[in-house]
Amino acid sequence: MISDLLHFSISEWLLIGLTTGSCLWLILYYTIVYARPLRKARKKTEITDGEPAAQPPVSVIVYSNGDAAQLHQNLPAILTQDYSDFEVIVVNDGSDADSEDVLKLFSHEHKHLYFTFVPNETQYLSHKKLALTMGIKAARHDILLFIEINSAPVSNQWITSMATAYTPETEIVLGFCSYPWSKGFKQKLIAYDNLMQGLQYLASALGNRPFSGNGNNLSYRKSLFFAQKGYSKSLYLHAGSDDLFINSVANRKNTRAVYSPESLTRHNQIDQWFDYKELKVARAATRPYFRGGRLNFFRLESFLFFLFLGSEIALTVVGILAQNPLLWILTLLLFVLRFAVKASVFRRSALLLNQQPATGALFLLELARPFYHLTIRSYRLTNSKKDYTAKI
Repeated sequence: MISDLLHFSISEWLLIGLTTGSCLWLILYYTIVYARPLRKARKKTEITDGEPAAQPPVSVIVYSNGDAAQLHQNLPAILTQDYSDFEVIVVNDGSDADSEDVLKLFSHEHKHLYFTFVPNETQYLSHKKLALTMGIKAARHDILLFIEINSAPVSNQWITSMATAYTPETEIVLGFCSYPWSKGFKQKLIAYDNLMQGLQYLASALGNRPFSGNGNNLSYRKSLFFAQKGYSKSLYLHAGSDDLFINSVANRKNTRAVYSPESLTRHNQIDQWFDYKELKVARAATRPYFRGGRLNFFRLESFLFFLFLGSEIALTVVGILAQNPLLWILTLLLFVLRFAVKASVFRRSALLLNQQPATGALFLLELARPFYHLTIRSYRLTNSKKDYTAKI
């Protein structure tokens, strides 16, 4: 009886091979690539590698969209960092009376705070890139540390953790910005997407293949910015001040990743789904201009995931038609194995990066994220002109 069950047809062997092979490849992604920050954290190589400088002077550049409430909420955590020599430069894009009043109030209390604004009548350029360029030109120090006003450091050692990661050959330090836990599937999807993106660029940098960064926790040298002529390579795009710029200048020798608990920042909750969609659209606009193959490397993972699901479904149907329970057992074992490995890696990674894990909803999030990205791409097909700045 059992010997009969072990006799598989060619199509059954093909499905077994596809299911098992895609499962094993996915497990390799989880345990080798996505788990890299976990392994490095255990060895503490992000701290012990090289000879970090002893608190070099730092210019913190804060991009603000003129939101007075967020300035009032998040700026104190930046201004009160426990660091010997730093300045804070707020570049207000969309300044109004309320946000200007908040900045004036803080500047009276904190003499190391400076602020300026981008004129509303500015045209033909990305306002954000112009704002950041203004902040960089105004900076007195070579080491620049970037954050947006919709985020705040989780510790008063944030500058210390990021700045002391520099060695003589380091030009870029990548940090991580976590997303807060909140009820609702959309909030879980934002948090999961944020974790996936963060693990991808952190793991790539730790593997000497840096390809992206996040402007809510990012540092690089002022000399590097001007040596690369700033954002000149992407001035025609509204987006790309962080991810595309880092993609164009980062290499295995000049980039480090830092994600100790003190180095993390935390994003405010995004209440409007439209705001998150616009953020994703901006990110998607830069992807066609990325150099290197890291994006395709992670796209392959998505392809393998759906290949695995498709072959699992097909193998289950074939097992039912052939009345072979061994095929059902195999699909169940492979499904549980893949999920258990990913859930373990991502749960520990989320805790490491100050995010609440959503293990119970993980499978639904896995399914939803690629489809949401597909809707973003579809949206851009009819709105791609919004990616570009106006041309004179």
